[in-house]
Amino acid sequence: MRLFLTLSLTLVVTSALRAQTAEDSVKAVVNNMFAAMKNADSAGLKNVFSESAVLQTISRTKEGQTIVRTENITAFATSIGTLTKGDADERIKFDAVHVDGALASVWTPYEFYFKGNFSHCGVNSFQLVRINGAWKIQYIIDTRRKGECK
Repeated sequence: MRLFLTLSLTLVVTSALRAQTAEDSVKAVVNNMFAAMKNADSAGLKNVFSESAVLQTISRTKEGQTIVRTENITAFATSIGTLTKGDADERIKFDAVHVDGALASVWTPYEFYFKGNFSHCGVNSFQLVRINGAWKIQYIIDTRRKGECK
C-alpha cells in the first residue's frame, strides 16, 4: 500500500512539473513565428497572428526623425513565403514575459541575419491575446539598428 501511494504521488508530481505554463505557451507562439520565418512558411506565419493583428517598426528618416511604419500581416507573410528556407533568421532572447489572464506581453532583443549575413538588431515588443484557448499575436512593434547590438 505504501509503495502504491509513493508511486501515485510521484506520478502526480511528475505530471504537474511537465505541465506547460502560460509563459511557456506564449513563448512557443513567438518561437513558432520565428521558425515559420526561417522556414519560409507563409501559412505557418499567418497562423500565429490574430485576424486583426498589427505589425509596426520604429525607424528614422534620412533627416533623423523617428517614424512608425505599419506593415500588412498578409503582405509580410507572403514576402516571407517567397524566400528560400534559412534566408530569414531572427535570433531572439526572451528578456521578459508577463501574463495576466488572456493578455501576454513579451520583450525580445534580437539579431537578424539574411542569407547568413548580419543585417540588423533591435528589440521586439509583442502583445498576445488568448483567443478560443490559443495564444495569438495581436501586436508587434520593433526597433532596428545596424550597430550597437550588444
